[in-house]
Amino acid sequence: MSKVTENFELYLKATESAAIAAAQLRGNGDGKAADKVATEAMRKVLQDSEVHTRVVIGEGERDDAPMLYIGEEMGNPESDLKIDIAVDPLECTNHCAKDLPDALSVLAAAPRGALLNAPDTYMNKLCGSSKLMGHIALDNSVEENLSQAAKALQKNISELKIIVMDRERHIDLISILKDLGVQPILIGDGDVSGGLKAVEGSVDLLYGIGAAPEGVITATAVKAMGGFFEGRLHFMDESFKERALKMLGSDINNLWSADDLCRSSDSFFIASGVCSGWIPGVKFDGNKAEVTSKIIFGDSSETQIITNEYILGE
Repeated sequence: MSKVTENFELYLKATESAAIAAAQLRGNGDGKAADKVATEAMRKVLQDSEVHTRVVIGEGERDDAPMLYIGEEMGNPESDLKIDIAVDPLECTNHCAKDLPDALSVLAAAPRGALLNAPDTYMNKLCGSSKLMGHIALDNSVEENLSQAAKALQKNISELKIIVMDRERHIDLISILKDLGVQPILIGDGDVSGGLKAVEGSVDLLYGIGAAPEGVITATAVKAMGGFFEGRLHFMDESFKERALKMLGSDINNLWSADDLCRSSDSFFIASGVCSGWIPGVKFDGNKAEVTSKIIFGDSSETQIITNEYILGE
């Protein structure tokens, strides 16, 4: 049977197609429309494939279509190659609508059963570079984590660069950071790129609650890069918790590492840029579209930057 990583080009085409579709609507103020066309473009690529692809964590269940929903299967069901994906056809929907940095089309792929199969809920996340392994933990207090991170990175606490999503749920976290002398880097959306910036070392930590699908996607890349990631599902209300109980049972309260969320090194992460930032966004020139993507392979820990050109309408 072919390895998952040997079939990355199919999924690269899927994220590239989604990125081009969304980029044609960037800056128009309609994030939902951009999200819809990105989803439709990605679905078409995967549906027309001989590989059998299953969405294990994404944007909700069937009732939420046209999103790629949890449990959706695409491609050839008779194929010997069965691949699971965690996916967001348009990460940073609002950024695309306003043409702000770091809108991406992202997915993670692994063999059947290797990625966390969980509902579209929230996840509390802590992410950083390999230098922080053994020094920080999601169950530690914020004060303890910052103290340990500063020591490990040989910095003063006030020098730490910490990305936090600018949400009401983080009021206490932001307050604690400021009391400790840290000015958090507040982002509207985009904790996938935020987490990977932390692993790469351009910032020090990603801290706080974001979407669970993006947590699994990020963890797949972090595993390949050898960085630190911990996550635990977070439920805003009982309906989220009830769905999680049906899928995960007693595991809903687990503390997951990157190795727990992606249980195979035969895996990869792909992000295709929509709006320029962590990755360059789509560039249009007449009827041509140039797309740049970053691919991180789990089996080799190799990172590739690939730029491809498409003729629109073909």
